[in-house]
Amino acid sequence: MKKTPVFLHLLVTNMLRLRAICPSSWRVFQFRPISCEPLIIQMNKCTDEEQIFDFIERNKAILSEKQVGCAFDMLWKLQKQKTGLLKNVEYVRDHPQFLTLHNLATNKFKLMNDDTLVNVLYVTQQFAGEAHDPLVEALVTEAWRRLERFDIKLLSEFSSCLADQHLYFSPLMGKIADIVHRNLETTQDLSSLSVLMVNISSLISRQFQQQLVNKTELLFDTIDSSEVNVAKRIAEFLRNVRYHYQPLLERCNNVFLSNVDHLDLDSISKILSVYKFLQFNSFEFIIMAKKKLTEMIPLCNHPASFVKLFVALGPIAGPEEKKQLKSTMLLMSEDLTGEQALAVLGAMGDMESRNSCLIERVTSVLHKHLDSYKPLELLKITQALTFLHFQRKEFFVKLRELLLSYLKNSFIPTEVSVLVRAISLLPSPHLDEVGISRIEAVLPQCDLNNLSSFATSVLRWIRHDHMYLDNITAKQLKLLQKLDHYGRQRLQHSNGLDLLWKELKSLKGNMFPESLLEEMIATLQHFMDDINYMNVVEIASFISSTDYLSTLLLDRIASVAVQQIEKIHPFTIPAIIRPFSMLNYDPPQRDEFLGTCVQHLNSYLGIGGMDGAQQQIYKMLAEVLGGINCVKASVLTPYYHTVDFECILDKRKKPLPYGSHNIALGQLPEMPWESNMEIVGSRLPPGAERIALEFLDAKALCRNIPHMKGKSAMKKRHLEILGYRVIQISQFEWNSMALSTKDARMDYLRERIFGEVKSCQQSSTFLASGTIFAEDNSSTDSSWGMV
Repeated sequence: MKKTPVFLHLLVTNMLRLRAICPSSWRVFQFRPISCEPLIIQMNKCTDEEQIFDFIERNKAILSEKQVGCAFDMLWKLQKQKTGLLKNVEYVRDHPQFLTLHNLATNKFKLMNDDTLVNVLYVTQQFAGEAHDPLVEALVTEAWRRLERFDIKLLSEFSSCLADQHLYFSPLMGKIADIVHRNLETTQDLSSLSVLMVNISSLISRQFQQQLVNKTELLFDTIDSSEVNVAKRIAEFLRNVRYHYQPLLERCNNVFLSNVDHLDLDSISKILSVYKFLQFNSFEFIIMAKKKLTEMIPLCNHPASFVKLFVALGPIAGPEEKKQLKSTMLLMSEDLTGEQALAVLGAMGDMESRNSCLIERVTSVLHKHLDSYKPLELLKITQALTFLHFQRKEFFVKLRELLLSYLKNSFIPTEVSVLVRAISLLPSPHLDEVGISRIEAVLPQCDLNNLSSFATSVLRWIRHDHMYLDNITAKQLKLLQKLDHYGRQRLQHSNGLDLLWKELKSLKGNMFPESLLEEMIATLQHFMDDINYMNVVEIASFISSTDYLSTLLLDRIASVAVQQIEKIHPFTIPAIIRPFSMLNYDPPQRDEFLGTCVQHLNSYLGIGGMDGAQQQIYKMLAEVLGGINCVKASVLTPYYHTVDFECILDKRKKPLPYGSHNIALGQLPEMPWESNMEIVGSRLPPGAERIALEFLDAKALCRNIPHMKGKSAMKKRHLEILGYRVIQISQFEWNSMALSTKDARMDYLRERIFGEVKSCQQSSTFLASGTIFAEDNSSTDSSWGMV
């Protein structure tokens, strides 16, 4: 048996003596037995905020900096466990003991370790009521002092705290970007890196952006396939930097598809928004998202959640779902906030919905909150109502007055251009002298985007005045001349392609003022040595939209494509080729350029791009024909038709191996690019025939009957002109009961290729299926190749 320590024995004896001598004093002196349990363990046992606050009140005199940090952490954990309606942030923030905790943190933050410091900063921001909390400012300053020693995880958490304060362009965020850049090579934590990528995206150069993309590709396979949040942040980063990078978007999309059952409304909404912005099309995700969102319609009975559902589902919904969404929104419309009404109006524009009752209800809410909207929001309202043909005069009168009042007091070029653009869309787009003077005042600070927006607005204004007033004032023409002057000046003073392209990339070439187009092309020519694999696709697309033939720029694009083809994603090849086709121009290295581009694209379309049925057919064809060297997949023909599978039979109907002339699966065969290109069949041995096998999915056939649509029929005729015998295999035929076994499918392929019929039963089964296409060698009365 352990002995009681002497000092504890004496302490208890003295207290008992004191109680005997002064019993009344004992009641005043509230003795609290010393707990053998550490304070942090006691805190972790608390199950609600009241217990935490009671604990703080009892122990405030002895709490250490670590225990203060633990108290903040516990309060936030309790909030996260609650649903939205049960959260009580205001109650916690206004509690007297939270103020006590706040003061303790103010006195002890310098003693906190790095993790505790950043965590207390994060939690304080979640509960903060004041715009400028002194504790938040002190914690940020202290974190800045320690910044260089933060690891990447802590750095990402701190950057998120700055992002919560909208400090994206602050020197401190710039310092974080510099640290990320210096340590990028050794970084292995993609989860933390993806957070940093989103938060520093406003500050990085084009080169650093590409380095982050390359690093992300290297680390992508290190994350678990269930890491939806990491994939969402990567997609968000690509949106922030306006970079449609197909490989990363595809990998993120695969993560979303494999976890679609775990995606909530907020996640699906954000993903669809990113896809729309980057013009990334994923039919599979749209179908899955539509199904998931449709199931949520009866579950969203609160305006906040239903508006989010309306915005996400509306543009992709079918007629029945749209009808259900609109009828429910009508019932909720009177409870909408100004922000929610704006979101609904935007979605109605995307849905091309001109439901007059719903438009009236939504605009009545907008009218009530019109004074609270910012200039960009007023522009969105104007654009949507113009598109929806809304014509209530009193609404536009108030909107015009509000836009003009904003314009008179605005000195920010982007804001002025937004306001002028909104005014130009109104039924009466006329600008008074105050408006004109405001435009002239900001012109010296405008970038090309703003100048182009002003030019479009002024031209719209001039057209209106000429049409309705038969009048064009000298001031309008003078303003156009000034816009032209500052545009030329901006182009001539450009000192690098990266900075110039930041201004040009959001513009379409056909929107660029005609008077500046030649100057803009000359500036791009000046910097054309800076065109590389990172920007060649965007520049090619921009040139396509200008209708301006610059042989120097097109030659540079062709050269970059040939020299850096391995760094260019195959899916972007059509955008690179497009300006040459649209402008009818052949570069000096035409054959090498076209061959390299098409081969790179075709190499991506090999067996990896086949669906399950096509892979089955490919393997069985190899068996039927006697080897893998007797069949090619994804063959590109002259005039750019792609054939799923190709084989050659000699005059005795024996398969001919491609031999040394055959290339790896999915690569481009050697092809003549001369203008007098011969058809494929003319180069075969006498009596031999070239066969094209095409797998037709559901999109190639009519929905109600197995009748081939025009595009597939036209392709069949074109291939026949090139010398092919075309065999088309319907998806429904291949998946029918008649072809449910491998042997049946092998016999079917032999019959179609060689004319061999293994059994009468099989032949009659094919005929009974009702989906047989016309025999390839026989004539048919139908010009569409069907019987």
